[in-house]
Order: sequence, then C-alpha cells, then structure tokens
Amino acid sequence: MFQKHFYGQQVQLLSSPFLNGILAKLCSPQTFQPEINRLVQLLYTHLISTVIDQEFEKEKVHIPTRMTASHPQSLLSTERIKSDQSVVCVNLARAGTYPSHVCYDFLHEAIPQSQIRQDHIFASRLVSAEQEISGAALSGYKIGGGIDNAFVLFPDPMGATGTTIISCLDHYKKHVKGSPKKFIALHLIVTPEYLTKVTTSHPDISVYALRVDRGLSSAKALDSIPGEFWNEEKGLNQNGYIVPGGGGFGEIMNNSFV
Repeated sequence: MFQKHFYGQQVQLLSSPFLNGILAKLCSPQTFQPEINRLVQLLYTHLISTVIDQEFEKEKVHIPTRMTASHPQSLLSTERIKSDQSVVCVNLARAGTYPSHVCYDFLHEAIPQSQIRQDHIFASRLVSAEQEISGAALSGYKIGGGIDNAFVLFPDPMGATGTTIISCLDHYKKHVKGSPKKFIALHLIVTPEYLTKVTTSHPDISVYALRVDRGLSSAKALDSIPGEFWNEEKGLNQNGYIVPGGGGFGEIMNNSFV
C-alpha cells in the first residue's frame, strides 16, 4: 500500500499503479474540465479513505444483518471507524477547494455531521521581482471554531514549496483555540523541497501523497529509493513549479488562468 522511502515517519507515499495511472492522466496537457474534476474526485476519494483507515480510531462492533431474524445467534462481528471523533477539513482556495469538498463530503459516511466542519482559507503565493516564491499570504479565512482533539485535514493537490501549508499551520497554532489530535496534509504530488521544509517547520504534521516528483534530481538520486540521497533531490524549477508535475491545477480546475 505504501512506497518505501527515506523521508521519515511523518511521510506516507501511496503505492498504487491504479492511482498512479489516474494521476498521470490528470497531469496530461489534454486534460481540462469537466474531466479534471472527475479525476480529482476519484483520487481524493481513495486518498481520504486511506487516511481515515490509517489515522482514525477504530472500534469492534457486533451488529445485526438482514439474516439475523433467521439466525439470531450469528451477529456480524467487524471493525469500523469510531463515530465520536471530530474532524476539520480545510479548504485552501483555490486549488484545494474541490478536494476539500470531496473529503468533507466523504467524511460523513463515517462521522456524524455535528462533528465535521469545513474551514476556508484564501492563500496565495508571494512572488519576488525575479519571479521567485518568497512566501505565502493569507488574505482571508472563515474558521468555524476551535480544533481541540480534532483531526485537521489539509487536502491540497500540489505540495510544491511548502510555504502555503506552513503559513496555514502557523495560523491555526497561533490563532485557533485547542490542541488538535493531528494535522494531516493530503496531496496528489509533493516535492523533496516541500517535504524538507514542512517536516522541519512542523514535525507534528503527517503528510500523505500519491507521488513525489523529483525530476530535476541528480542521476544518482533518480536511480535510488526516494529520500536516500535527499540532498541531491530536486523537484522545483526556478519559478517554483513542480517537474514533471502537472502544471497549475488551480488554474485548470477553475478555468481561470491568472
């Protein structure tokens, strides 16, 4: 289920030929709306399901089925996700808007609606005169309460430089009441630079991703297990875009190329 790597215990890279194929299609220059949203929904449905199975608390239950009337001594014994858990799903507009909605909607299959919340943050890159990314600005947010003992999820397709997720984590830790059970980032693609920056800045976050892109790495690094020669890995070009990547998902998903 997970790929071997040397990025540390905070990072989980899924190993799925099926999902890799869907993600490759998503990154194709021929993929636009409405297909891109359909593919994003498919990928994030699998990703959030994996996160729930790996991170959320479980319970053993004995429950009746349609056959219980005929065989009352034989209840179904199984394991399921405990319902008394709190979850906050954070929409990082704009690329994260639809992924967040997919995850938020999916969570209702396991958690009561009263214990699920979706927050909204508008974050944008800060770019220097040389077109280099220098940080991220949070220009607006709608946060519906505290995060005490809650799983706080950040479904954002591209983990490129790490500036946006770090700014959002800083905001929650400084300005939102409560101690969360866990911060979890859910990405389709991440870079080695992102993993370095985010796991160093916030060692308490767990990162789940379908793919790590390191296309500008040394030949030695590319021939090795991801993270084995981390200092020789590179996935960002001079403008902070992921290589091989998929271009700007936010632009394509919203059909707004600004």
